[in-house]
Amino acid sequence: MPHQIAFPMYDLHRADSEALVRAVQTLLVKRGWSADSLQPVWPQENLFPLWRSDTLLLSQTCGFPLVTQLPQVQVVGAFHYSAPGCTGTRYRSFLVVRREDRQRHLVDFRGRRVVCNSVDSQSGYNVLLRMIAPLATDGRFFSQVVLSGSHRQSLIELQKGTADIAAIDCISWALLERHQPALLAGLVIIEQSPQAPGLPLITARQTSAQTLALLRDVLHELVSAPDYREVCDALFIQGVGDVSREDYALLLDWRNEAVNSGVRQL
Repeated sequence: MPHQIAFPMYDLHRADSEALVRAVQTLLVKRGWSADSLQPVWPQENLFPLWRSDTLLLSQTCGFPLVTQLPQVQVVGAFHYSAPGCTGTRYRSFLVVRREDRQRHLVDFRGRRVVCNSVDSQSGYNVLLRMIAPLATDGRFFSQVVLSGSHRQSLIELQKGTADIAAIDCISWALLERHQPALLAGLVIIEQSPQAPGLPLITARQTSAQTLALLRDVLHELVSAPDYREVCDALFIQGVGDVSREDYALLLDWRNEAVNSGVRQL
């Protein structure tokens, strides 16, 4: 039976993502796994079938789906990222607007248009829900919500003028700044969100305790061995930390605080 490995969340430069998967495969084979039993996968759109698969060995998801839609997975850990906005296993979002709005603050975007990657995104939606809740009137703050499908597309919508503000994952911002800087042209960061637990690394519920421990060992070697330093640096990975599902309850608290204040959606 093949065991699936996938890192879809920051797959903004495929060569770097493929190098990360190969490194994990190499470290697993070193520990006795058959190379033929390890299957890299590159889902293009709906990631939930992958994340819910009984054969999922290692992947990365968003924290908000973890606590709202993925009760069946186990948390392996979370990477430390060196991108601006990150501290240890925590990260944040940047509030991004067009350059002509650079002197403004979130409160100044009342009645304007927001673009989000998806409603189940922590960095693009849930954190922004928390931030606008104290500013909302009768449960509303923005005049229109545009759903783009990705942080990358959200930036394009800002550039096109079809939306006015977006919350962008700080790691996605750093990777796009490195590989596709044209997508950031004419855009600026005006504020930063509170930090949240970073994107969790996950495995299937069926993964044994022994294999779970082995995966954690693999990840620690990945981030510490000189042989893989270049692979990790390419993705701003500088370490890995122990996190649990309970750490992500904060994201539900944020949503519930917004709902309790009368804000149920952007």
